[in-house]
Amino acid sequence: MEFSRLAKRTWVRSDRGRTRVGPIRSMTIPFVVLLAAGYTCVELGFGQSLQLDRQSTVHGRVVNAVTREPIGRVLVGSTDSLFAMLTDSDGHFEFPLPKVNSDTATAVTFVEGKSQRVWSSANAGNRLWLTARKPGFLDDPNEGSQVEVAAGSEITISLMPEALIKGRVSLSATDAAVGITVQILSRQVQDGLARWMPGVAVRTNSAGEFRFAELLPGAYRLVTHELMDNDPVTTVLGGQLYGYPPVYYPGVADFAAAATIPLTAGQTFQADLSLTRQPYYSVKIPVANAEMNGGMSLNVSVQGHRGPGYSLGYNAGEQRIEGLLPNGNYVVEAATYGPNSASATGNIRVAGAPIEGPTMTLTRNSSLSLDVKEEFSNTGRNDPMSWSDGKHTFDLHGPRTYLQVSVYGADDFAQQRGGSLRPPTGPNDDSLVLDNLSPGRYWLRLSSSHGYVAAATMGRVDLLHEPLVVGSRSGMPIEIRMRDDTAEIDGTVADVAARQTMSPAFITGLLPPHAWVYFVPSPDSLGQFQQVGVSDDGRFSSQMMVPGSYRVLAFKNQQPNLPYRDAEAMRAYETKGQVIHLAAGQKATLQLQTISSTE
Repeated sequence: MEFSRLAKRTWVRSDRGRTRVGPIRSMTIPFVVLLAAGYTCVELGFGQSLQLDRQSTVHGRVVNAVTREPIGRVLVGSTDSLFAMLTDSDGHFEFPLPKVNSDTATAVTFVEGKSQRVWSSANAGNRLWLTARKPGFLDDPNEGSQVEVAAGSEITISLMPEALIKGRVSLSATDAAVGITVQILSRQVQDGLARWMPGVAVRTNSAGEFRFAELLPGAYRLVTHELMDNDPVTTVLGGQLYGYPPVYYPGVADFAAAATIPLTAGQTFQADLSLTRQPYYSVKIPVANAEMNGGMSLNVSVQGHRGPGYSLGYNAGEQRIEGLLPNGNYVVEAATYGPNSASATGNIRVAGAPIEGPTMTLTRNSSLSLDVKEEFSNTGRNDPMSWSDGKHTFDLHGPRTYLQVSVYGADDFAQQRGGSLRPPTGPNDDSLVLDNLSPGRYWLRLSSSHGYVAAATMGRVDLLHEPLVVGSRSGMPIEIRMRDDTAEIDGTVADVAARQTMSPAFITGLLPPHAWVYFVPSPDSLGQFQQVGVSDDGRFSSQMMVPGSYRVLAFKNQQPNLPYRDAEAMRAYETKGQVIHLAAGQKATLQLQTISSTE
């Protein structure tokens, strides 16, 4: 067995009934001896002594999540940093556990001058959480970053081999492109829908090579950032300017045509890119109605296909958008910041010569009012809330006290342009108005601390299931209907409850839920998505369920990438979990089993 000393540890020594705490310095050998003797870096409360029960151990092995082969030389440690060791060549490890000679003893460890509870009374249960680390491997997303164990148990910790994307960027003359910025984008789920999210960017080395490491299985895309050719040898003062436009893998000019790279665990993908030197021309676009207090954001897209790539800047002194672009058709979007924000969209075509215009006229963004109709059975509810503008403070009334409203873009790379609730103008202003909405498609996000949203419509559009489309002018109001006849549900995750038969001995810190239950509404259901944690006895409950139809799924770990708003993607779960139908005021009970996210 091999223990490794962890940094920033403390030591504890008992001296004539007093406990003395100090930092560990250069004492690797004494540290190993202390651990071997059964001492741990803790201060005991209630004057209790700490002993090592050599019959109480945790042992197991670390394996490759894909091949299930053992992994040697992995650092396995407890989350409180009290124990750490390297696995042997067969991936095995074993920890002896301390025990406290009292059911009420409490231990405390000191980390950087702050106390942190390590374990508490035996009534809290029997928990030890371990992590495993090794270069070239990542936490298994199907198992989580921490593994719960118990005294006498044998466990298996799986690590996911990292995936890699590497490649070489070359110029049109086959020379290596040095210093080119390459950015990775990944497909991630936000609010139940998959979106392309920009990731880290790296620069190519002297050989034109780049490398993205520590990637989990998933979908990725690559793009180079545009770069002007400022070589003093080839650049003529006052002459034609040249540059290298952005290129998406495998060598296309816009995001819509880019290839998606599907990565599996441990895979190394070679993605080479070739850049073509092109002439760049001056672009000047006058802007009207540009009076503003803040700055201006600009987005330039090829053929109207939104995505990262080209850029222009705003010259406030000349009130115009300026920059350089190669030949092509572009859509330029401008938006100002601040409470009176405005936006504009223009189309330009660069064809072998500098261009100017046409003028882009900024138009004040839209405002949408919300008409809330309350159908509450509990009319006596009173949730006082106050608001202050820095000068005056007054009480709020009605929906303002319980309803939260916001919007977010419904398209990939759509900017979060406004959509905040207008502050009240006085003590009698109970109106709800969404301000600063620039033209575009949005998802309306509604949450309530009282009751639930039974309907949200604008004309014939069901905004609980369809995007909100905002034009250049204010539209009709959004009508919201509120009810409070919620349903209740409780249940048990059977396999979690079955694990709680072990004798109590050890606990570290604040325990996370032992599983997670997800309520996924049917595509045409009024129900609203919820996630609920499962306690250590396998129980879960929710007292505020929106009536509707749900597929109920239980997982051992949280599922941040569950595409619950994508009906097509959720087909993978159509044989998993249970389907329930909750009526208003109904109380239901469920019994579930956890499912693997890889099933």
